[in-house]
Amino acid sequence: MPALNSTPSNPPAALAGSFPFPDATRRVHRLGYGAMQLAGKMVWGPPRDPDGAVALLREAVTLGVNHIDTSDFYGPHITNQIIRQALHPYPEGLVIVTKVGFKRGPDKSWKPALSADELAAAVHDNLRNLGLDALEVVNLRVGGAHGPSNAPVEAPLSALVKLKEQGLIRHLGLSNVTPAQVAEGRKITPIVCVQNHYNLAHRGDDALVGELAGQGIAYVPFFPLGGFTPLQSSTLDEVAAELEATPMQVALAWLLQRSPNVLLIPGTSSAEHLRDNLDAAELELPAELVARLDGIASAAGK
Repeated sequence: MPALNSTPSNPPAALAGSFPFPDATRRVHRLGYGAMQLAGKMVWGPPRDPDGAVALLREAVTLGVNHIDTSDFYGPHITNQIIRQALHPYPEGLVIVTKVGFKRGPDKSWKPALSADELAAAVHDNLRNLGLDALEVVNLRVGGAHGPSNAPVEAPLSALVKLKEQGLIRHLGLSNVTPAQVAEGRKITPIVCVQNHYNLAHRGDDALVGELAGQGIAYVPFFPLGGFTPLQSSTLDEVAAELEATPMQVALAWLLQRSPNVLLIPGTSSAEHLRDNLDAAELELPAELVARLDGIASAAGK
């Protein structure tokens, strides 16, 4: 395995090209990695194979991944500790994005944590467990398990701005938010990315994707294949069979072709699935197949 501070000369299809993120001083490959599945069942506790999780992260970086999405409420703490064990000292150019706004209850529940004290504690937890002096990007997660809420973002985002002014955060983003909350947030501080639920069947952010593209802001969809309950679509299965690809690869390729500001963070605990996901960078969807796939959202009523 190459040293972790080296950069692969030929990652698969350059992992679908690159995008200036979090700012113009660097670029990340558009296919990244979401670390949520590194924790145990229900995103709680350690994984069954901690050594395998470490090896998976190292392979991802070796294959060209330079954008990792995480949070200290995954585990809690476990995912960030695994990332630190696997990759610290971090390779030059690696962008680690984390999120705050939730905490885990003893019953494994997900609880909003949006007060200034809770956000400060979350930032310090991320710093400690990742072994960093400053967090490159922190996303404020606002909505709940069922999607965005109408909660104001001014107070929690302003609390994060104060931590940014202290040098603990370099850039800020938003997660699980409405277009109105994005607009509100951008009046408070520069926003470098929006991370929302978006895929072939869940197209509510179509206009927002285009608006952000025009502003040079990254859009990072989560649940690329539907969510915890994977999308069941005969159209998707048929297109995947025609292309000799997996449904996930087709779903990822569709997102990559959707807009150049889309950055992907598919997660997996399997090295085989990691390689399959990254191979989606090489999959080109002809216009006829894109049109067929676009019909999935209509059929789903989204």
